[in-house]
Amino acid sequence: MGAYLAVLRIADYRRLSAGLMLNLLGDGASFVALAWIAADLGGASALSALGIAYTLPVILGGVVVGPLLDRFSRRRILVVDSVFRALVVAAVPALHAVGALADWHIYVVAAVYGLLKIIPLGAVPTVVPELVPAERLQAASALEAIAVGIGGIAGPAIGAVLIAVVGVHNVLWLDAATYLVFALLILRIRAPLGRPQRVEGPVRDCGGWVPVVRLVMRDRFLLFIILSFTAFNVSAGVLLVALPWLVRFEFAAGPGILGLLLAATACAELIGALISGGIKTSDRQMLRIGLLQFGAGAAYLLLFSPHLSLLLAGLVISGVLAGPMTVLSGVVRMTRIPDRLRGRTMTLSRTMMTGAMPLGSALAGALLAADLYGLLIVAIAVLAAAPGLLMAATFRTASFRQGLLDQDVAGSAPATAQQAAA
Repeated sequence: MGAYLAVLRIADYRRLSAGLMLNLLGDGASFVALAWIAADLGGASALSALGIAYTLPVILGGVVVGPLLDRFSRRRILVVDSVFRALVVAAVPALHAVGALADWHIYVVAAVYGLLKIIPLGAVPTVVPELVPAERLQAASALEAIAVGIGGIAGPAIGAVLIAVVGVHNVLWLDAATYLVFALLILRIRAPLGRPQRVEGPVRDCGGWVPVVRLVMRDRFLLFIILSFTAFNVSAGVLLVALPWLVRFEFAAGPGILGLLLAATACAELIGALISGGIKTSDRQMLRIGLLQFGAGAAYLLLFSPHLSLLLAGLVISGVLAGPMTVLSGVVRMTRIPDRLRGRTMTLSRTMMTGAMPLGSALAGALLAADLYGLLIVAIAVLAAAPGLLMAATFRTASFRQGLLDQDVAGSAPATAQQAAA
């Protein structure tokens, strides 16, 4: 706990973390409310359209948002994004109040959320090194993962309770308020959070993707993490389809069992992230990440025989090991990516990882339709574990700090990070 308390003593980081936590809880509650409204308006077809609108625009958002984070003030981007999304979310209860709410309004709100979701996902780890000293980056990375985990678990539950207490449309008013609070907290941060300084070099950085691709291709640490985690997320996409299929057709159970499996996975990842944040950062960070990914992928083999106890054990073991993967890799990325490229590189990383999940869902649909469940489980176990084993073997003696390609790297926290401590 000491590592977490040390980070939370930094006033600027507390503001960022509190705003993010509130925002994630509001998003979870808002999704439940929108799904409830969509179900009333159009049934299953409306719910399917809502899911597509929530997920598909993320890829386009990543392409557009990344360069903005390295070209303009990161404070301004976060504030404008929060205020704009507050207005968009508030439009649903406002239109309902005047009797003008239509089906397409719900899809537009979901699409805007999907399009702009990458802004906080990319911006928060981009600005953390400006607020937190290098030796506290692992705890800060863990706190972000913990916030995401809590938001995913508690947000929908809070939304369900609020629907019963204040009404479904009023939940969206509350979510809009969380965006405004987030914007106010960002404005109160004393660190600059401005646009990164331009660095003169042999090739001029015009704000596009070419310098980012060049960085990733030259830096094997970053390349391994992005490709390995993308492969791992294909397996995660498979589970989005395979778990409901198992519950419905193999176990002949109800939605409560599906909820149990999803909640157990999320809680396991949260526990893993919580533990990893208190562990001291090691020079052999890549070795640790590789071994964790190998173990998390190998645990999927417990799903080969579709028995509920083995299924639950496999998901929990994989989740406990997967949680620290995100935390430890966050330290590597924040350390190795230059500030002037951090927004684009973080966005590229998270967009590729998120975009891999639909591929997994498509794979699951094809193999399950062909009654090849066993082959599907072996495939995702290999796909998830093999890159981890390769990473561990490649970086078994390598320090993640070696061979940095730029002097302007994360981990060199400015004096403002110290001055902002309360």
